[in-house]
Amino acid sequence: MQPSAPHYDERLTAPASWWAITALLGISGGLVALPLGTLPMLVGLVGASAVAALVVSSYGSVRIRVVAGSLVAGDARIPLTALGEPVALDAEEARAWRSYKADPRAFMLLRSYVPTALRVEITDPDDPTPYVYLSTRDPQALAAALTGVRAA
Repeated sequence: MQPSAPHYDERLTAPASWWAITALLGISGGLVALPLGTLPMLVGLVGASAVAALVVSSYGSVRIRVVAGSLVAGDARIPLTALGEPVALDAEEARAWRSYKADPRAFMLLRSYVPTALRVEITDPDDPTPYVYLSTRDPQALAAALTGVRAA
């Protein structure tokens, strides 16, 4: 049996400025090793670039999907039956929910470079998590996908 096609799929990739910083970190690694000679400089350049690229790539590779009756956000897989109504948050409201309105028990998939978000209440009485907060570039589309799959 084939898994169902995703109704929503988003990858929260790191912004281009982070990749520029990665290049600068690689150059810095090469410059630190420059007094040791040409070969150590090249090793420092390649090594620092690879480590920085790995960190940026892994942090910027998180996915949010609505597939097979579940909301998959990073490593979390939440059945849609345990979710309430989704609320799309604009930049100001999203900032409030990740700071002074935040509940420490909530599941939060935060990305500082994504200003908008979606908040969905958890309706499962056995789950102590009050809500799910997801940074997303298109909160209305994610909310529509959650509502549409639940209605179908």
